[in-house]
Amino acid sequence: MTSTESDTIWVTQEAYDRLTAELEHLKCEVRADITAKIAAAREEGDLRENGGYHAAREEQGKTEARIRQLEDMLRRAEVGEAPADDGLVEPGMKVTIRFAGDSDTETFLLGSRELLSMDSSVDLDVYSPTSPLGAAISGKKVGDEATYEAPNGKSITVEILDATPF
Repeated sequence: MTSTESDTIWVTQEAYDRLTAELEHLKCEVRADITAKIAAAREEGDLRENGGYHAAREEQGKTEARIRQLEDMLRRAEVGEAPADDGLVEPGMKVTIRFAGDSDTETFLLGSRELLSMDSSVDLDVYSPTSPLGAAISGKKVGDEATYEAPNGKSITVEILDATPF
């Protein structure tokens, strides 16, 4: 599979390092621990009614899925510096917009969901820079308007109220 702009994940060096450390931890310590749990449960006998065995196998499945997810993300990752605080909308920015004709605002992260996992107390939606909204506002400045086509075919205009590094 060749990497395209649409499947690239933008991350900071800090996020990349954290994801790499998590992957190594899962591959080494966690895998070994689960393997030991499965071996111990097998020694107990009948596996059909062995709750410990089934729990360990389920944990193994979840761990292997996370390993595959991390390997895929790291393979597609584009490591970059945190964006400058210049009001320019780009990946890694927390952006606040207002929809035309509406007084409500929406604040979200333009980038990868993995940036949020560094701080679990943050509750923000995440929009990819390649999403219709993300592509429309990328490169714009605070005060600019942008129009994009929603999945239902409607044109939606937004005003950029704020853009700061996350």
